[in-house]
Amino acid sequence: MAARSGSRCNFWLPKKKRSCANTRIESSLFCGNHSQRSDGQWLPCPIDPSHSVLQENLESHVKRCPLLKQNAALSGQVFYQKGINAGNEEEEEKMGSCYSVVTSEMKRNLVYSMSVSEFHQLIKKIEAVHCSIRNDIEDSHLSPEACNIWFNKEIDRRLPFQEKHVLQQGSILGNLEKIGAFKRCNTNVECCEKDDDVPAVVEFGAGRGYLTQMLADCYGVKKVYLVERKSYKLKADRSLRQKENLVLERMRIDIEDLNLNAVESLQGVPYVAVGKHLCGPATDLSLRCCLSRQDDESPVLRGLAIATCCHHLCQWKSYINKEYIIGMGISKDEFHALTWFTSWAVDDDHGSKVPGVEGIDLIASKEEEEGDKVEDDSLSSVEEVVKKMKPMERAVLGFKCKQIIDAGRMKWVKKHGLDSKLVKYIPASISPENTLLVAGKLSPVLA
Repeated sequence: MAARSGSRCNFWLPKKKRSCANTRIESSLFCGNHSQRSDGQWLPCPIDPSHSVLQENLESHVKRCPLLKQNAALSGQVFYQKGINAGNEEEEEKMGSCYSVVTSEMKRNLVYSMSVSEFHQLIKKIEAVHCSIRNDIEDSHLSPEACNIWFNKEIDRRLPFQEKHVLQQGSILGNLEKIGAFKRCNTNVECCEKDDDVPAVVEFGAGRGYLTQMLADCYGVKKVYLVERKSYKLKADRSLRQKENLVLERMRIDIEDLNLNAVESLQGVPYVAVGKHLCGPATDLSLRCCLSRQDDESPVLRGLAIATCCHHLCQWKSYINKEYIIGMGISKDEFHALTWFTSWAVDDDHGSKVPGVEGIDLIASKEEEEGDKVEDDSLSSVEEVVKKMKPMERAVLGFKCKQIIDAGRMKWVKKHGLDSKLVKYIPASISPENTLLVAGKLSPVLA
């Protein structure tokens, strides 16, 4: 039973825009979680740094931390293999670097430590690389007929419906249909393909699983695997399990630790990999998970569609195509600078002014016609240069860096035998994070 308003904790939760709903403790205005801490030394829990523990209680706490039992259960799964998709140390040594997680603050400091001349040289390098790949990206905003039951809201009313998400999910599925990964069903119930021909679906970063729900409703998939490290309420699982002949397996695991070849029910089975907004390195981990270890017993990847986002979180070790980046003359430190620049693409409310493929191309073409920009010699630091940049100038640079990072991923997938491309799958006005990496098997003529 919820606490009465008079007995509730007075701590204000700014993200939820309300006070804490817990009951306050006796002789205090706050609950146990928000009461003033004791004067002892508080240390991050070594098992779960999201909470802190008094130093004198640390030894006993690590034996009973709630996450301890959870981690033991996760690591006991047959498909768990610590760090299998993280990017290996041999690759790091070959590229002449040592790995550590580089935070956003560290990336910013890296940029600001450059000389003004070095900064301008990096910008020129980014523009040159982007010029070489910008024609590889096309618009592909699709609304497949197979998804009409969702577009027309003819679905179970208990399922959550937000138009912008439905449009995004529909276009992802439409692009998969376009490359032949799925075939449209004749009815909402029976699919035109034989059950044996319908691929399984592996959704990476599945969250609540509603992209897979749409796939099951519209394309008749019979076997689905939802990969997600977090636990969610209000999942699509309940609705999916009610579908006749549909087999659902939710794998609670970090993509970094998932050995897809060890999933017994998926061995030798054709499947399609999907992911909507796989943040930062999660895209690289997913690609490595699907394509790095292929043998006769491996699941057969028929196609993939991954909507990328949060490029500012990308890391050098996990990035899938360091060879491409180095080949473009970009160093490890410059790569981290690129990832920091990507936050400029979405750090402001650009709204409908956010440039799409054509917009960025027009701006890039105009820059080429105007030639080299005149550098302001009066500015003594990169921080000053950045502050002088116009918001849209920063946004365009951010989008160029995003496209360079995604182009490397696309080329890596192509190198591993799939016909891959990058598309803008929805208008930027719906979401500025609108790039989709889509790939399918090469046709016999091309293979």
